[in-house]
Amino acid sequence: MLGEQFVEPRSTALSSLFVESNAITPIIFILSAGADPATSLYKFAEEMKFSKKLTTVSLGQGQGPRAEKLITDGMEKGQWVLLQNCHLSPSWMPKLDHIIDGFTFDKVNKDFRLWLTSMPTDKFPVAILQNGVKSTVEPSKGLKANLLRTYTTYNEEYLNSSSKVQQWKKLLFSLSFFHAIVQERRKFGSLGWNIPYEFTDGDLQICTKQLNMYLNEYADIPYKVLKYIIGEINYGGRVTDNWIED
Repeated sequence: MLGEQFVEPRSTALSSLFVESNAITPIIFILSAGADPATSLYKFAEEMKFSKKLTTVSLGQGQGPRAEKLITDGMEKGQWVLLQNCHLSPSWMPKLDHIIDGFTFDKVNKDFRLWLTSMPTDKFPVAILQNGVKSTVEPSKGLKANLLRTYTTYNEEYLNSSSKVQQWKKLLFSLSFFHAIVQERRKFGSLGWNIPYEFTDGDLQICTKQLNMYLNEYADIPYKVLKYIIGEINYGGRVTDNWIED
């Protein structure tokens, strides 16, 4: 009765988050299972002419010193730094808190931005949350919402980037639709599969790159090759186990 704006999930544009931030204010993505804002950030960096000035590291064991160096270099050169999965490095979070606490406008290049992603965890420093620009990233629900979110990452140049434009657009839609179906059935957990796996935008991204490559390299569309690589390896390979029948 109130309208679609109260029903359809809203996706926060990175441009609006960027406007709210500044060089000493980190931008924090609070993740849920299956959500991955990295692809959207890479696209936004291209739009802002910062794709070559964006450095990223996935935090985990032993990645703290590398992340610290990226932040130091980014502060000096005015680069963007993306620290992914902060929840995987709880022991380094106090150090990150100390680094961010030392940010001042006279020490940091005005173009510098620090982007952070993390699952909800009590190990994440409260001070960073209080001072940062926060956004919750959740996977879309429903086939329509999944497809719409996927197509927001495609621009006109990308849709015409193949030597076989008509076939590329049709197969790209089929692949995006397939990905939306796989994501939607995650609600059933590992039922029907061997192990649970949260399919993300990264899985779709590698498949679209391979699709584009095979369309450009082959005169005829190699359907069998595409079906095997995408269905059996990229997606099917995520939900197999070591029990192989002779």
